[in-house]
Amino acid sequence: MIDDKRKQQYYEALVAKDSEYEGLFYVGVKTTGVFCRPTCPARKPKIENCEFYETAQQALLAAYRPCRRCRPLTHPNQVSDVIRLLVEAVENNPEKRWRSEDFKRLSVDESTARRQFKKRFGMTFVEYARARRMGIALKNMTSGEAVIDAQLSSGYQSSSGFREAFSKIMGASPTHMSEERLLKASWLDTPLGPMMAVADETSLHLLEFVDRRGLERELERLRQSTRSAIVPGMTDPICSIEEELKSYFEGSLKQFKTPLFQGGTTFQRSVWDKLAAIPCGETVSYQALAVSLGKPNAYRAVAQANGANQLAIVIPCHRVINASGELGGYGGGLTRKSWLLQHEQRMSIAKK
Repeated sequence: MIDDKRKQQYYEALVAKDSEYEGLFYVGVKTTGVFCRPTCPARKPKIENCEFYETAQQALLAAYRPCRRCRPLTHPNQVSDVIRLLVEAVENNPEKRWRSEDFKRLSVDESTARRQFKKRFGMTFVEYARARRMGIALKNMTSGEAVIDAQLSSGYQSSSGFREAFSKIMGASPTHMSEERLLKASWLDTPLGPMMAVADETSLHLLEFVDRRGLERELERLRQSTRSAIVPGMTDPICSIEEELKSYFEGSLKQFKTPLFQGGTTFQRSVWDKLAAIPCGETVSYQALAVSLGKPNAYRAVAQANGANQLAIVIPCHRVINASGELGGYGGGLTRKSWLLQHEQRMSIAKK
């Protein structure tokens, strides 16, 4: 049963279309008979016309039908048919340079493609396709292919145009990329909202909710610290973490096995190792974490290292709370932190 205080909190999140509450509640609208997710773009009902549920199943059992605009039975921000069609077209011919007539052949409106890709990936479709071509060019060059061959296979007849486009996306000219690494980024849908995963061919470098504040700065720091280009794509570690996250949210997985890459300082890595050792369903305080490291006065530094973790859920920084029992901070938002802790407690109880 949702009490009046939480009902008010959920209503405010509904009005604000707060993505932090995705997966935490659904709202049934008495006047229309439909139920929606928190970020539904439809006009907001009055609070007295709202009934709140913790799961979509509860809303269905209360005789509400799913909203056609926000589609609450799908993952939040699930890809549209337009995005799915165009991504598939890029993968079928990744070296293609797209023109207006190509969209017409697929019966896709060019402006719609631009808008939907910008909303989902932070780049237009043309930028997405270009980044994919450049990713292939980089892979070919690091495998020994000459710059001129990579240039031509990417569809650039002009070497200056190729260098300019390459530098804009990769952050370095093609002649200086021999020591660079290639990281691939992919969007993963979860019940708590979309996450971004970044990995190379062997390990996962970053996993964050896409609405986390400062994510752009995190990606830039990652690119610079690893001297890497970040382009759209999938790798084995991304496929692995996608499957493991699915099992985790279903309540059947407590321990992640996807290989991880952790940068940071020696102290930060020592904190992250301690975080990884916190059992699922349990919490520790920042102070207790500092004591376990043999540095009882370093709890502020521990909190900073906790906040610098770039592998959300997998390195469970959400399991660290204040000594008073309050949740403390969390980059993905306190509502998500609360949900994750409750979810893990339920998993632990179910296994006993």
